[in-house]
Amino acid sequence: MEKRKNKLRWTVLFSVLFLFGFSAIYSQDFNKEELSYSEFLGYVKKYHPLVKQANLEITNAQAALMLARGGFDPKIEVDYNKKEFKGTEYYSLLNSSFKIPTWYGIEIKAGFDDTDGQYYNPQNRTPDNGLTSLGISVALGQGMFINQRMADVREGKLQLKLSDAQRKLKAIEVLYKASEAYFEWRKSYNEAELYKRYLGFASTRFQGVKKLIELGDAPAIDSVEAGITVRNRELNLENGNLKLAKAKLYLSNYLWIENVPVELGDIVKPEENLILTLEETLRTDAMMVNVETLDSHPKIQALETKMSMLEVNRQLKANSLLPKLNVGYNYISEPKYFDSFNADDYKFNIDFSIPIFLRKERGSLKMAKIKIQDLKYDIEQQRLELKNKIKAQQTEIASLKRQKNVIDNLVKDYMTMLNSEEKLFSFGESSIFLINSRENNLVSAKLSQISIENQFYISNAELYKILANPD
Repeated sequence: MEKRKNKLRWTVLFSVLFLFGFSAIYSQDFNKEELSYSEFLGYVKKYHPLVKQANLEITNAQAALMLARGGFDPKIEVDYNKKEFKGTEYYSLLNSSFKIPTWYGIEIKAGFDDTDGQYYNPQNRTPDNGLTSLGISVALGQGMFINQRMADVREGKLQLKLSDAQRKLKAIEVLYKASEAYFEWRKSYNEAELYKRYLGFASTRFQGVKKLIELGDAPAIDSVEAGITVRNRELNLENGNLKLAKAKLYLSNYLWIENVPVELGDIVKPEENLILTLEETLRTDAMMVNVETLDSHPKIQALETKMSMLEVNRQLKANSLLPKLNVGYNYISEPKYFDSFNADDYKFNIDFSIPIFLRKERGSLKMAKIKIQDLKYDIEQQRLELKNKIKAQQTEIASLKRQKNVIDNLVKDYMTMLNSEEKLFSFGESSIFLINSRENNLVSAKLSQISIENQFYISNAELYKILANPD
């Protein structure tokens, strides 16, 4: 009993230590002072389940290609039939073959046949040791240059390329939403810090005004004015903290390590100088974006690949206009005579057919050509739309840069006005009302500064999404 208790204690202790170490591993990176945007994006790319799910597109396409290549696998066939009744062996028929399908409608075949019994079709008669054969079958009409097996393999290879483009489009969607979450967290953090800072200023001013009132150097109404400002700041801070808490939780949806979701620690803050590194991280700098060459864009690649797949289908439909003409030759011999060739021992077959009007085949070919032409129009339209979207986004980014410069200067001017008003107040030539008014204007300008900066980040993320290059 005591031994069992000791074992239970060690098990519990080991479990606690393991969980402690496990949590330490997964909280280590997220309890430091700053989580940069590039680092956050790296975590999303590597660990987020939806990004991993996008990678399954490639795995699925590889499986489909393996399935298509299976049409060219060598095949062993054995057909054995035997009948006995009341002590009489009616027949014993063995037909076995080894087939190797190859490209261009050629099939190599080796076989062994053996027939025994009293009642069987005379054409199935074989020597006592059986009959071996080695031959070739060639499609000289339909299936010579392309057949369904060849088309499946070609489409399977194209599907790999298509899946890579689709993977990028799915991954970029996740990265864009993750970026939005990061920017919202940064915006909420900066707003909460702003409210906290100016609440401190308002509280200090409120205490100073109360002392001035006690000394008789300020009217009592000034304490009401200063108190209103403090309460407004407290309300703003509480609301800002709520937004920050929600933004952190939303951001945590995109933070994973391996299969473990991770939450941000209380001490973690966003990248301070993000504006200096953003365009390099997302590769959205105007010098790095070429609007004229969009051939590498995943959406265009996907459409071009679909075009190639339709072209394979068109070739298959065009091939169906040819007559079916299959020619086969098999050299046959007893096993002991197989080492000496006798051209007079053979099996030969011709299989020929062709529809009279070919209406079904011509209709299918015409429909295949229409699909190709329809997709060509779609590709041209997509190129134009992508080109215009990129230009429009670049124009928006340039405009937000100019707005950022304007709001930065405006904040400086409001700061100067506030500092001047505070100096006048110290000389007894101003009032709490004017100081609060100047400070409110400054806070509003700083909030606009944070908002415009956030718009700049989101606009770059939208350009990153349009360019769709997550790798």
